[in-house]
Amino acid sequence: KRYASLFFIASIDPDDNELITLEIIHHFVEVLDKYFGNVCELDLIFNFHKAYYILDEVLLGGELQESSKKVILKYIHTHESLAEESEASS
Repeated sequence: KRYASLFFIASIDPDDNELITLEIIHHFVEVLDKYFGNVCELDLIFNFHKAYYILDEVLLGGELQESSKKVILKYIHTHESLAEESEASS
């Protein structure tokens, strides 16, 4: 599926629902868009570790873990602030 000049590919079982997979991809892109502010290819290239971290917060074992974009972004920002405090105290 193509979103804002980005292409996403998902491999699923034949028994899985394709529409739910598309919805999960769309949800992931919306979270990326809110986090990066109009996400583009360069955001993913230079911040791939953050993109993977966001994906890890969205999915757990191939299933949707959290459906609220606000909760995901709040958790990510909390984690980043704790990491910054930890680096500052070191």
